[in-house]
Amino acid sequence: MAFELPDLPYDYEALQPYMSRETLEFHHDKHHKAYVDTGNKLAAEAGMDNLSVEEVVKQSFGKHQTLFNNAGQHFNHIHFWKWMKKGGGGTSLPGALQKAVDSDLGGYDKFKADFINAGVTQFGSGWAWLAVKDGKLEIMKTPNGENPLVHGGTPILGVDVWEHSYYIDYRNARPKYLEAFVDNLINWDYVLECYEKAS
Repeated sequence: MAFELPDLPYDYEALQPYMSRETLEFHHDKHHKAYVDTGNKLAAEAGMDNLSVEEVVKQSFGKHQTLFNNAGQHFNHIHFWKWMKKGGGGTSLPGALQKAVDSDLGGYDKFKADFINAGVTQFGSGWAWLAVKDGKLEIMKTPNGENPLVHGGTPILGVDVWEHSYYIDYRNARPKYLEAFVDNLINWDYVLECYEKAS
């Protein structure tokens, strides 16, 4: 099935002041659109255009780097837009998620510190993740378009640390962007939905 650019689940102003209209226009309308357009072309050439995006990601990893790069980034961004919402963030997580964060990650404060640290220490472009792996929550980081799917996990929350995700609003202050993301943008309801599917 062909990749499609999803509409944003909110308007371009919804995430201000933590993520500006200008960032969303560039990031969604230009960067994500380019992954979709290039991914479709490469998937068709590779005979993978009838597969789901998850399957294209898994099958192209380590075998067809340019297709993987675009498919991986498309998959990551489909969820990235939904992992944010107006008035998001905060320390009160839905019940089942709170339990797992407490038992697997040492509680919310430690999750926050470790998740932000994963994003800060990801050298160059990439992502920081909260994933389910071997039945437990785990914080991971990956370069470029990689995600937990190709490392034996299922992503339930991810934050984009490519410069195009934050440079307009935060310049080179990646830690400040990551704090704003955790404190004010995370859509915990969608994280819970992903967690329930992964469990």
